[in-house]
Amino acid sequence: MRAITLAIASVFAAAAPAAADYMVKEVGSFHVGGRTETLSGLPTKEIVFSPGAPPIKVDPNGEFEVEQMYVQYVKLAQPKGRVPLLLWHGGGLSGVTWETKPDGKPGWQQFFLNAGYDTYVSDAVERGRASWARYPEIFKGEPFFRAKKEAWELFRIGPAYEVGGKRETFEGQQFPVEAFDQFGKQGIPRWATNDAATQKAYDALVQKVCPCIIVVHSQGGNFGFTAALNAPDKVKALIAVEPSGAPDPEKVEAAKVKGVPHLIVWGDNIDKHAVWPRIAANPIKWAQAIASAGGKVDTFDLPKMGIKGNTHMLMMDKNSDDIAKLVNEWIGKQGLVN
Repeated sequence: MRAITLAIASVFAAAAPAAADYMVKEVGSFHVGGRTETLSGLPTKEIVFSPGAPPIKVDPNGEFEVEQMYVQYVKLAQPKGRVPLLLWHGGGLSGVTWETKPDGKPGWQQFFLNAGYDTYVSDAVERGRASWARYPEIFKGEPFFRAKKEAWELFRIGPAYEVGGKRETFEGQQFPVEAFDQFGKQGIPRWATNDAATQKAYDALVQKVCPCIIVVHSQGGNFGFTAALNAPDKVKALIAVEPSGAPDPEKVEAAKVKGVPHLIVWGDNIDKHAVWPRIAANPIKWAQAIASAGGKVDTFDLPKMGIKGNTHMLMMDKNSDDIAKLVNEWIGKQGLVN
């Protein structure tokens, strides 16, 4: 009897969460935004979809849902965050950016779940499970793809990448280079013509699930800044991780978001890349405009804070949890954690 009791106790002990674990109330997903498009006049064709199956006539004409966005959410049983965290990816990438890191370690989604926030991770228009649309009939032009050399150099993992040869890293850089090829598998084709549709879908997401905190990366920066402009009452804080774009303060009134706390995070070696100083210029100019209008904008310039070697993909770097802790502390200072 004692053995049975101990066995039962051990089962319950194993099932009980550790101190750093979290209890999930709900996991789900949805699509948001988009519109109906009707195509006509396109030729039909017969396609064999599976070996041994008969050919089936495929008609590309008719009604289609296009320009929607995919969102996966995890809601906690007892969240500490007063509002959920929305995680928006960058160009040529998807919500995978925030999930498991290329080296197999937990990403920022799990970090912030552990910290007590409900999370919403999205695949924007044209990416991942959001799906494509026909081009050029709906999406204008062709998709383009990022080569690994471009990712290595533009994301500041190193100064040089020889195809099939040497990959030179920056001294002390933090990206797990042994997992770089795995990271390359995350690349997703993108279009340069879908920004308006993407912004519309992000705005629809904000209306559906916010008030919220938005965390954006790279190309997602401009979408996040604009989403705050479009709904300053619903965006309670905006965290921009190395944003690559921002509104023009000469065309947009920065005072609209003076009540939205902003945090911008920059990694290392920006001055060692020919393009990055110019990329960073517009977000810095936008931040200065918000501050001049009486708003709150904080900047984490990591190398100036003594945190060296972070790449553009700093949420995947070896010290990414340390940076996430700084971000979490900043959120707490905005009064957004119970």
